[in-house]
Amino acid sequence: MKKSIKASTFTPVLHPYNTALITTKGLDSKLNIIAIAWIIPVSVNPPALTFAIRKERYSYKLLLENGEFVVNIPELKYAKETFMCGTYSGRNTDKFALTKFTPVKSEFVSVPSIEECVANIECRVLQIVQVDGLDHVLVVGEVLNVLVEEDLFDKRWDTTKVSLLLHLGGDMVTTTEKETKRVEI
Repeated sequence: MKKSIKASTFTPVLHPYNTALITTKGLDSKLNIIAIAWIIPVSVNPPALTFAIRKERYSYKLLLENGEFVVNIPELKYAKETFMCGTYSGRNTDKFALTKFTPVKSEFVSVPSIEECVANIECRVLQIVQVDGLDHVLVVGEVLNVLVEEDLFDKRWDTTKVSLLLHLGGDMVTTTEKETKRVEI
């Protein structure tokens, strides 16, 4: 039997989401990392993705200043560091120092990638979409470059080798299952 829940609490129904760490950089070269779970591909040709972010976030300010970002994909073993990036504000916290993540030079954007992550997706902001009355805006980014750990990814993640960090909502996380199955119709 199904039960009704408040419409305002719908987001966990759509979870788990792959958790991403988005790196940004301001005009003053100050770096930041924000944890984002609301991220999806929106185009293959040209390659593009979008994510939702509150306009009050420090990373949003940096996105407006620089127009570039990197989507970094962490593993479950970095759950604590990922939550730190989503809890503390970059306005007054150096999240690279806090988490001990290593910033590495990206190939196509001025924003660094995170070395410890299993994938890095370098992007340029194409458009920011704001819908009146909503508490988040959508950042649409053109994917310029993608780096993946070659022993973990070949057309898809090898979930027998990698434990992707999936957000269930609130302070709960999970990971990919170790068994993979091909669906036959």
